[in-house]
Amino acid sequence: MFRKLTALYALVRKDARILWYALRHPARPAWLLPSVALIGLYLLSPIDLIPDVLPVIGLVDDFVLIPLVIAWLVSRLPADLKRGFADDDRTIDVAPQRR
Repeated sequence: MFRKLTALYALVRKDARILWYALRHPARPAWLLPSVALIGLYLLSPIDLIPDVLPVIGLVDDFVLIPLVIAWLVSRLPADLKRGFADDDRTIDVAPQRR
């Protein structure tokens, strides 16, 4: 069970990093910024699919729905943008400094 949760966390974390990279990239699709804003609004909104006042079930929809939507958005990104994220992880942007 712990391994599955760890793998799920790693997957969601990678998708969130790809989404963050895509948001900062100048060639991002026009639909991306409003989509991410709507995700944030849903996360902060008191109006949910299942109300948060229910002890456990109210938070489950946030823990399930948000990662699913993030994964769906990442799957809709252009391949060049996702490839750029993979290339960005292997490069170093900082020039060496001598003292």
